[in-house]
Amino acid sequence: MTGEQADIPPGTAVSRPHDTAADSSETAPPDRKTSVAVLVGGVGGARFLQGVRALLPDAEITAIVNVGDDVWMHGLRICPDLDTCMYTLGGGIDTERGWGRAGETWHAKEELAKYHAQPDWFGLGDRDIATHLVRTEMLRAGYPLSAVTEALCNRWQPGVRLVPVTDDRCETHVIISEPDNPGERRAIHFEEWWVRYRASVETHGFVTIGAEQATPAPNVTEIIDRADAVLMAPSNPVVSIGSILAVPGIRGALRTTSAKVVGLSPVIDGKPLRGMADECLTVIGVETSAEAIARHYGARSETGILDGWLIHSTDTAQVPGVEVRSVPLLMTDPAATAEMAREALDIAGVKP
Repeated sequence: MTGEQADIPPGTAVSRPHDTAADSSETAPPDRKTSVAVLVGGVGGARFLQGVRALLPDAEITAIVNVGDDVWMHGLRICPDLDTCMYTLGGGIDTERGWGRAGETWHAKEELAKYHAQPDWFGLGDRDIATHLVRTEMLRAGYPLSAVTEALCNRWQPGVRLVPVTDDRCETHVIISEPDNPGERRAIHFEEWWVRYRASVETHGFVTIGAEQATPAPNVTEIIDRADAVLMAPSNPVVSIGSILAVPGIRGALRTTSAKVVGLSPVIDGKPLRGMADECLTVIGVETSAEAIARHYGARSETGILDGWLIHSTDTAQVPGVEVRSVPLLMTDPAATAEMAREALDIAGVKP
């Protein structure tokens, strides 16, 4: 731990990272709770967690969350996917937008605009800023992101353990042609690519800045190793799940865990239900289809990470080495989403 201790709000519980070696030597009792690890990112991942929680109220559910969208804005550290999961599960999300706080106001954004503060294409709501202020203060005091997330969740009580895939900087950047000079290329943060440009500029690829030096957050690989089932939420396969897999050690943990790894398709009838998975897949040369995405992940029996794959009832897919099951994949409410989770867990051999 470095730096001065932050002034943490009263009632906020923060634990230090566990000793991994000590944890790994413990033997779970025969009647231990079912343990499920879920790789998630974005709005779809957060909503899927609602279904998993509804289905398994007594299980130990750990969400391993994408940090590729994390970014500094106006001196504050923003963690979009962690916050979307936290607000969604804690009952504070704006359900119409799927992100940000319910009952949000935008006075700070309006004042920043009057100062001509940059960036002017990214808005921070007044309620949301409080989360970022606490996070930034704790990070600058030396707390790792995983401990900060635990402290923030103490308020929201999400009912699921939210863990960033890494405590290190591991940001998704996008290589584009300069809009004002198409002959030049430059890298911009993913948030700028999506929020400012709406993925409408000529795009050449994605790169995860800091991935080579990153390590999984404390106990993340152990959580995957000890899980009874590992689920991959119907999140963007390139900039959500792909960014999680970019952290060294995660893919290896998925390949070696004794649990089955089951993913859910984020596209239905060749289209994502929300977000820009299709734009991202096009950039990396993968067709926007349930089958193509599963083949992109690959079978664990070969060199990939999947044992099972759920596709929507109107889709078809053949993926060698992967058990494919066709079921309704519309997350209309937590009950419908819970049935999706039930099917995924059934492939994994786990009965709720």
